[in-house]
Formats: sequence, C-alpha cells, structure tokens
Amino acid sequence: MSDSSFIPVGIDALNVYPGRAVLDVNRLAQARGLDTQRFQNLLLHQKTVALPGEDPVSFAVNAAQPLLNRLTPTERERIELLIVATESGLDFGKAMSTYVHHYLQLNRHCRNFEVKHACYGGTAALQMAVAWVRSAAPIDAKALVITTDVARPIPHTYAEPSQGAAAVAMLVSRHPRLLTLEPGANGYYGYEVMDSCRPTAEIETGDADLSLLTYLDCIEHSFQHYGERVGPVDFQEYFDYLAFHTPFGGMAKGAHRTLLRKLKRLPPPAIEEDFRRRLEPSLSFCREVGNIYSGSLYLALAGLLEQGDFAAPRRIGLFSYGSGCCSEFFSGLADQEAQSLARSFALPTCLAERYALSMAEYEDLIVLNRSAQFGVQDAVMDERRFADVYRSHFAGRGLLMLDRIVNFQRQYRWS
Repeated sequence: MSDSSFIPVGIDALNVYPGRAVLDVNRLAQARGLDTQRFQNLLLHQKTVALPGEDPVSFAVNAAQPLLNRLTPTERERIELLIVATESGLDFGKAMSTYVHHYLQLNRHCRNFEVKHACYGGTAALQMAVAWVRSAAPIDAKALVITTDVARPIPHTYAEPSQGAAAVAMLVSRHPRLLTLEPGANGYYGYEVMDSCRPTAEIETGDADLSLLTYLDCIEHSFQHYGERVGPVDFQEYFDYLAFHTPFGGMAKGAHRTLLRKLKRLPPPAIEEDFRRRLEPSLSFCREVGNIYSGSLYLALAGLLEQGDFAAPRRIGLFSYGSGCCSEFFSGLADQEAQSLARSFALPTCLAERYALSMAEYEDLIVLNRSAQFGVQDAVMDERRFADVYRSHFAGRGLLMLDRIVNFQRQYRWS
C-alpha cells in the first residue's frame, strides 16, 4: 500500500517469555510410541512446559516486564490500555488482566480487560489496540497487548508434542519500530465449527483433521478477502516474508503449499524453495516452544525478525487463525531497526537456558499443574519436587511466580 496520509501505528516492541523448562519432543514421541514419519512431519524439536508456580498470569507479567523496564516513568504512564488475550482462562468473571495490571504496576487510569477466541485472540487484541491508538488522544498514548497460554496436555496423542506454553507482550504506539501495520490491509473469514475446544477445566480436545481442513479453508478465503480490500495481489510476489499461526510447523508449511498450488500452480520444487525463503525463517522459535495458542503468530513473527534479511524494508504477510472459528490475513512493514530491536531481547539465549525435563519429571508436571487450574479454591504451590530447578532457574531473577491460592484469589511473589 502506498497511502502516505495514514497514521503509522503498529508494534513498537515485542518480547517473548518462553518459560523455564523444556521437553525434547523426540523423547516424548518415542515414549508414547508415535509413528516416526508422522511425527517428523510436525517439524517440532522442543516444547515449553510450565512448572508449578507458572500460570498464564505469571507468564504474561514475565513477558511484559522487560518491555516496561525500557520505558521512562513518563512513557509507562502513557500506557492507557491493557488487553490480555488467552484461552487458558482462570475465572468466568474476573479477568486475569486485573492481576497483570497490578503486578506490572500500571497506572489506574488504564483500561484493562481479557479477550478469548482460541488462537485468534491475540490478533483480535492487537487489532483492537491498533484501532484505539490510532484514534486516541493524546497522541503519545500506548497500549499493551499480551498473549498468554498454558496447554492442558492430551497424553498419548499427536497433539501432545505440540502443546507448549509461553507469553508474548507487544507495545502498540503511533511510533512503531518493530512492525507498522498497513491500514485497511485486512481480510477476514470465519464461521461456526467444532474443531477444537476446552470444555472443562482439565480437558483440551477436538477433531485434528477438521481443524486442519478449516485452517486451510480460512487461509484461502481470508487472503481472497485481503485482495478484495487491497487490490490485486500476487501471493508469491507481493510479500517478502510470511508468518502464519503455527500450532506446529508442518501445519504452516501445508497451508503455504496449498495456497501456492491453488493460486500459482507451482511444481513441488518451486513451492519448497519459496517455503524455505519466505516462511521457514518464521518457524525457528515455534519449533523450540510448541503451540502457544493466542500468541503463536507472534512467536512466528519473532522468529522471522530473528532469522530474516531486513537490510531493506520488507512487507510481511501474516495469517491468524482461531478454532471455532475466525481468521484474518493482514500485512505489515519491518526494517533493519525492527530486527535489531527484536534481537536485543535475546530470545535464543532464553530458550537455551531452559531446564531440560526428563520424561518422569514431565509426567509429574501433568499431575502437579492441575493444582492451579481454573476453579481451584485453595492451594499452595508444591516446589519440593523441583527445588533444584527453582534455585537454578528462578532465584534472584525477578520473575513472577504463583505462590498460593486463597479462597480463589491468586497470590504471587517475585523470585
């Protein structure tokens, strides 16, 4: 788009909190007896697993705090909107954004609320924040958008290796250094479908085949709608890079392949080359963290900014999908400053520092983490099983941790 009159609004800074513990999913696949060839198609290496004391609130705060630490007191005061996107709800009424607002010590003249639409929630929150910032007065007002999710594992399924946990925090302003969103460059597509859901506090379930088909249907039609709004767009030539919602790398790769077959009728070698050049860079962090639901697209964006070539400004095509369903295809511009800023948060170092879990420890966590799920009235986090991990990976690092639940109220402490 070339309209020079629009107000530039977008993501000013982005940080990912990838948790402090990780499981090698090849080890998991072997332990579960998963078919080797089918598992390899997932394009996964590791996944983050939450420890007792880590929940969606602590993940959210730990993702946002490094962003806020770089702001002046005056800039912090200009944050007038906080939106927390999640499908890992903690209460039917009380928004987890209230906890996040409190522990981030944001000013009290700041709207805060929680949004949910499966994996589309992060994009819904971002677009809402962008629209508010564009119309807000004063012009230096900022919004903070945080996506935060913790999986409820489905043992002994092909979904289990992909189920991760992480939070992504994004600061939205009229001076976006990381990604300038192109106004009006949005295509939408959605309808009711029961492809995945979390119907109870402990169950995460769905129809994997239906979810894949719906994802493919939505990327085709949301991109078509994007073209209707922007003008004729060549999918292969218009976007320098691509970043898709990535529950696992193989799903994003399959969607890319399907689009190029339908839109360009390319032979397999040409599709593979295009994948490696434009989409594969976005998978670098996703394959190390797993599916983080509302934030998966933005983890892919972080990977792209780490791995891509931004010597010149690049247009990025972004696709967001949430089960149920709703989808959006939109675009933004990023440059070398964006890459430098993204790299300054040193996510590869954070990933490398995570504690490597054994299968026995992972099995323990599946049980232990139920003590802090939705609807728990009273609990004290049991750190004994992982005392050494807390000493080595939390102590003295200033990370927020869930300490206990008293009459449904969550109480946190700083490590």
